Amino acid sequence: MTTSDLLLDELAGDAVPAARLKEWADAGRAELCRAGLLRGAAQLGTVLWAGGLSWGAERGLSALHGDPASAVLPPALLVAGGVALRAVLLAAGDAAAARGARTVREALRGRLVETALPAHGPAPAEVGDATVVQAVDGEVDELTDWLTDYLPARTTMLLGSGLVLAAIAARSWFVALLVLAATPLLPANLKVIGLGTQAAVRAQLTAIRGHRARLLDHLRGLPTLVGLGAHDRAADELARHDREVAGRTEKVLRIAFLSTAWVELLITGTLAVVATYCGLVLLDYLDLPVVPDHMSLSAALFVLVLVPAYFAPARELAAGYHARARAGAAASLLGQVLDAGPEVTAVPPAPPCVTAPPGLRLEMVTAHHPYCRTPALEGVELRLAPGRCLAVTGPSGAGKSTLLAVAAGLYTPRGGRAFHVLDGRPVPADPGRVAWVGQPAHLLPGTLRENLLLARPTANDDDLLDAVAALGFEDLLAALPRGLDTPLGERGSGLSSGQSQQLALVRALLRDAPLLCLDEPTAHLDPEAERRVLSVLRTLARGRTVLLATHSPALLTLADQVVRLDHGRTR
Repeated sequence: MTTSDLLLDELAGDAVPAARLKEWADAGRAELCRAGLLRGAAQLGTVLWAGGLSWGAERGLSALHGDPASAVLPPALLVAGGVALRAVLLAAGDAAAARGARTVREALRGRLVETALPAHGPAPAEVGDATVVQAVDGEVDELTDWLTDYLPARTTMLLGSGLVLAAIAARSWFVALLVLAATPLLPANLKVIGLGTQAAVRAQLTAIRGHRARLLDHLRGLPTLVGLGAHDRAADELARHDREVAGRTEKVLRIAFLSTAWVELLITGTLAVVATYCGLVLLDYLDLPVVPDHMSLSAALFVLVLVPAYFAPARELAAGYHARARAGAAASLLGQVLDAGPEVTAVPPAPPCVTAPPGLRLEMVTAHHPYCRTPALEGVELRLAPGRCLAVTGPSGAGKSTLLAVAAGLYTPRGGRAFHVLDGRPVPADPGRVAWVGQPAHLLPGTLRENLLLARPTANDDDLLDAVAALGFEDLLAALPRGLDTPLGERGSGLSSGQSQQLALVRALLRDAPLLCLDEPTAHLDPEAERRVLSVLRTLARGRTVLLATHSPALLTLADQVVRLDHGRTR
């Protein structure tokens, strides 16, 4: 593929990230525009101190044989006023840009978290934990420089450079024409450089995302790797990927250096041309038609000071253009996470609780897990009447947990539909109607009370104690010296497996949802603990529709209907 083909591909692919960036920036558009205006107005201060400097030089030379100090005092005050005005306006502009960028980042992070953890419907299965963390923590921050530098810089360049150009033209129209002629060279070359930058940055961010995902997987599986004696090989693989990320980062830095060097070369060349013209005019060495051949020392000094100031917004725009390329690459990756969110249907979500238990209907459900060739479920059809209990059995890996997740609305199948039947009317499956109990119980760091309140945040201590007593788990609190204030560590450390399962069952009772999903609720429990849980489940199942995935023959006595799964198919 030729270079021109690559550039055309980049131009075509640049439209989607640009549209996303424009949409995201709308949240902080007012503050970002204010930042550009303030920074542009700051060039008035530059014009003032440049005028004071040239005026002071002229007065100082005229008063060499008099009192130079009193002659340069008014120009010095003008210089000080210009510097102060510029500093105040720039500080205000930076503060506005920071506020606008913060607003955009917070809004985007909210959308990413909402996509990864939707309030209704299942989380997208194809988005991994490391991908979401990298998007929220790293890739959103890639937009910061674009927001604070590039977006305001366009307004700054129009206003600020326009003010400086007008001031230059007031003293020398020919110098204004020279700097104006050099201006179109900047955006054309920056566009070409930016195309390569965006491709390099996209490859870099993709490599970083993949490297973090590998590192997370290796850390999760570290005990297994050590047990297999494969930890050294895994470390070598991570080191190789780390070197790849470093190489891509180095390439991005080289492109950034080249783009900055080109801008500095153009500005330096223009300043050299203007300085040469001013010098030739002051020495009376210039005699060309149309070209002015007279200029005062004050005017020459004034325009020489303002030429770099004219290009200062362009220099910021150049730096911001590199930030724009990084933002475009990040937008492509962030878009993958946002696009993976569940589709919004026209059916409104069900209320969190309904008084009557729902029925269940699965129609030709097919589900695939990422990176697995064989389907987890294939053509599954089920009917369950309200208030009944369905037990799903089968060997490990048969698809029992996936079937429960689809029925609960926690997992969107690739094919088919899952419905909850309310008053004879099928509606899409919604986790808001579901209480889930699995093994192991998922507990968070915090107190026992805080873990129970996850199921019902409005409950008081009396409600919690009543729920514990209703299931006959008074000994759970009696065995803990601090009762509801007992601190739990990560994954419920501080409780035994049986105590953790009891806590999960209490949460299910507090949840008071009409559909109860039990995923191997007695796995890893001894026979005595299993008999106790079986008695508790009979209490929980009253007035509810129950889905039960189990290997235990004892739990099958709860079921009104039994379905066996084998390789994702019902038998």
